[in-house]
Amino acid sequence: MLPKTPSFRLDGKSALVAGGSRGIGLGCSMALAEAGADVLIVARSKDQVDDAASQICSAGYNARGLALDVTDQTGVRDVFKTSGPFDVLVNSAGIARHGSPFDTTQEDFDAVMNVNVRAAFFLAQEAARGMQSLGGGSIIQISSQMGHVGGQDRAVYCGSKHAIEGFNKAMAIDLAPDKIRINSVCPTFIRTPLTEPTFANPQKVAWILKKIKLGRVGEVEDIMGAVLFLATDAAQLVTGTSILVDGGWTAG
Repeated sequence: MLPKTPSFRLDGKSALVAGGSRGIGLGCSMALAEAGADVLIVARSKDQVDDAASQICSAGYNARGLALDVTDQTGVRDVFKTSGPFDVLVNSAGIARHGSPFDTTQEDFDAVMNVNVRAAFFLAQEAARGMQSLGGGSIIQISSQMGHVGGQDRAVYCGSKHAIEGFNKAMAIDLAPDKIRINSVCPTFIRTPLTEPTFANPQKVAWILKKIKLGRVGEVEDIMGAVLFLATDAAQLVTGTSILVDGGWTAG
């Protein structure tokens, strides 16, 4: 008897995408909605989440927006209480404050860690609590290739992404008995409106292209397939690991 390919569909499933209103996050929202999920997009700007949800609905899929600051733990709990539980969580919320370690301030450090580590952990915690009642689920953190290597002027950012990789592995062990999977997607430099200033600098572009073995920068679409895979039954035996969408950056 021939084996059957697992489903890459999410019909009847609900998904929360944090930071899902633009850039990589919007791509994640679209990927899950296109696969049949009912997607709740959260981010700080009400106008942006409403616009993102409207665009997805206009394309014929299901999405709605809700303003939320992921560092507001009370607000996060309220969203999971009133709108959850969710079969899938994708956390694309994150910030960066790059600079020399000599110039990094405590404010810079706290700001990055508060969003990239603290909020990421407690979003996963709340999602997992809801997934227990569903008999399982998938948690996906949008990390970075910088969670696996170092980078100049990126000490705090790299530290925050290494932290995600660490707590994902530990949480995978704790959550496995409840059939809850937790993984990360680790992009290289992705072309979005927020990264255009980087790509406008010829020296930085030359450095990036030298490091990316496939010879091109990433596009949002490059991330969508990896996220969809981890969200679906196709990844039923995948947990506690990361998918590096880095064009070979970390290969050596």
